[in-house]
Amino acid sequence: MAWWKAWETGITVKGSPHFNPDPDAETLYKAMKGIGTNEQAIIDVLTKRSNAQRQQIAKSFKAQFGKDLTETLQSELSGKFERLIVALMYPPYRFEAKELHDAMKGSRDDVSGFVDPGQAVQDAQDLYAAGEKIHGTDEMKFITILCTRSATHLMRVFEEYEKIAGKSIEDSIQSETHGSLEEAMLTVVKCTRNLHSYFAERLYNALKGAGTRDGTLIRNIVSRSEIDLNLIKCQFTKMYGKTLSSMIVGDTSGDYKNALLNLVGSDS
Repeated sequence: MAWWKAWETGITVKGSPHFNPDPDAETLYKAMKGIGTNEQAIIDVLTKRSNAQRQQIAKSFKAQFGKDLTETLQSELSGKFERLIVALMYPPYRFEAKELHDAMKGSRDDVSGFVDPGQAVQDAQDLYAAGEKIHGTDEMKFITILCTRSATHLMRVFEEYEKIAGKSIEDSIQSETHGSLEEAMLTVVKCTRNLHSYFAERLYNALKGAGTRDGTLIRNIVSRSEIDLNLIKCQFTKMYGKTLSSMIVGDTSGDYKNALLNLVGSDS
């Protein structure tokens, strides 16, 4: 399934259809006002809104109460639950950049699978310059990028390429190459497009055995919840004979568990 098709069936967090950020901001303010915190109210709001809606809630919170929502959440929450809720508040690109920075400092449990957005844009520009922009094709540039970059990185490259070229990477490969080279390149792209097995494996490894790799769990659920998490869940069940939700229930607890389950959605 092509990446844009995943949006139709794959997302687990679709946001509120009748969204108004002001009452949501007020709900969050009341949940954190005074002694004690209403964690369930925070879960009910933030795990049921899209990232774009959360950004609007943060703006409304600042306008109504003069406080930064993320900083307020950090001051009121703690532990893994805080880490998850704060992750939800970052815009996608900023979240990825922050996680990559933390991992490079050694303060996160896993650096693999990260994407440098700037490098992805550069690779997309290089591919365009090597093919569509010139007469003839710099085949070595195509081979180098397609064969030396990670699957997650290439997914971002393909997205950026389509923005630049106005056509898919597959269309460009078909128009710029031929024969066995064309077939090989298209195979690489086809395999890269389907990342559901890859993410299913990462989530399983984060949950299996003693202890939980919470950084990997949070990062992958947050980052894929508005892309293709439903499809990853289906692949997870096929590969491991159990649902992602069941493993989350067995490995996590409390508000952290409830928030994760809301993001993952039902198994039906």
